[in-house]
Amino acid sequence: MRSLKYLIPIAVFTVIAVFLLIGLNRNPREIPSPLIGKPAPVFELPQLDRPGETFSSTRMKGQVWLLNVFASWCVPCLVEHPLLLQLARDKAVPLIGFNYKDDPGDSLAWLGKHGNPYQQVAVDRKGAVGLDFGVYGVPETFLIDRDGVIRFKHIGPLTAEVVSGKLLPMVRELSK
Repeated sequence: MRSLKYLIPIAVFTVIAVFLLIGLNRNPREIPSPLIGKPAPVFELPQLDRPGETFSSTRMKGQVWLLNVFASWCVPCLVEHPLLLQLARDKAVPLIGFNYKDDPGDSLAWLGKHGNPYQQVAVDRKGAVGLDFGVYGVPETFLIDRDGVIRFKHIGPLTAEVVSGKLLPMVRELSK
């Protein structure tokens, strides 16, 4: 009976230690999203450069596309911006901007200064649609397939390694 008294705390400690070690080996940028493999939220939002018109995610049906969540106040967005401009120049994949909790005037000025890689920009001023997507912050990028299903989510600024090693191969595979 006495040995059982010591075994239970040791077993509990061992289980906790195993979970801690597993967690330490994970990449914090790869937070699993419950939306991967599920339909992307359907939305209709005002366009940044045409406030009287809207952008609807249903327009992208039948295409593989990227939704990039950004804001003018986001410093890491500026870090990934050259990669987005390159993706746009290469016409690798349609790129839709998702302006999150930002002043449209500031966003237009920011894109005017740094370049606009987006085919269109939807404005989510209050963040309600961002909440539907499970946006933690900016930047975030979603890869959405032809059927409107989210296939990949990247939290934080995109890197050349993520674009060339994960994103573009997935785009090519999904585009077949």
